[in-house]
Amino acid sequence: MSDFFTGPKSGRIETSVVSCFSRTSYTEPVPSLLAITSEPLDLERIAAVLAASVGADAGADGAVVTFLGLVRNHNQARSVRYLEYEAYEPLALKTFERIATEIRERWPSARLALHHRVGRLEIGEASVAIAARSPHRADAYVTCRYAIERVKQIAPIWKREFFDGGDVWIEGATADPDDERARAEAERAACA
Repeated sequence: MSDFFTGPKSGRIETSVVSCFSRTSYTEPVPSLLAITSEPLDLERIAAVLAASVGADAGADGAVVTFLGLVRNHNQARSVRYLEYEAYEPLALKTFERIATEIRERWPSARLALHHRVGRLEIGEASVAIAARSPHRADAYVTCRYAIERVKQIAPIWKREFFDGGDVWIEGATADPDDERARAEAERAACA
């Protein structure tokens, strides 16, 4: 794995909580920079883990861009009740690593955290969370957009949509990860 993933991948971190009454320290699990999870997504926490992974170099960053994909209540003129996501986790994580590597090659100063939910998600819940850091806002924006475009193109994550009267699997990733045309298309969309 490249140096893109320096910093905490998982484990425990010492955290301080300050209240108006006392200061308490406790230890809690640290999420990975790249993750598939059944737990609700916490964009602020993911961005904080990304900042911690950058460490002393964080002072060089001038921008953090975040993206939170939500379950909406409609699709194709149907009222959606909820969604279920499934993923082949080992391959999905390798795909996330590939996306991060592509970003590192194209935008070397950018850093990325990418988490996707699986399981049942209700309307309004977050299905995907992305945080990108960079010295300049343009690279942070394009990194975030490129990441979601590539997830949609190549990640082995499937969505089942439930609506009144039935359910349907929504077409997911169809591009070959090695297809340079698909990669160029994602880059064009990100840079548009």
